[in-house]
Amino acid sequence: METPEFACPTTAVVDIVFSRWTTPILWTLHTHGRLRFVELERHIGTITPKVLTQRLRQLERDGMVVRTYHPEVPPRVEYEISDLGRSLAPLFAQLSGWAADNLDKVEQARELYDGGR
Repeated sequence: METPEFACPTTAVVDIVFSRWTTPILWTLHTHGRLRFVELERHIGTITPKVLTQRLRQLERDGMVVRTYHPEVPPRVEYEISDLGRSLAPLFAQLSGWAADNLDKVEQARELYDGGR
């Protein structure tokens, strides 16, 4: 039996890039550049500090985000999208275009489906 990674080679990419908060974090860092934790949290809005910390650590581990610690008083930490994370920009642009072209069709399909039940 094939593992999901071999059945669909994009599985690993989906696991890295499209987890619940990864896309908004990368999108925000790509759009706004280097940000402090609080600024990033403010831009995203609905994410909790705990979850943001967890996702940033994972993104740093995956090489998508660079964390810079400035040893000053008070200490300052900034996050920015890495070159590897930035290389996802065409994928995000493609998805954004698909969303603009198709989300209304998805909503119509849902309404049709839900109305027939």
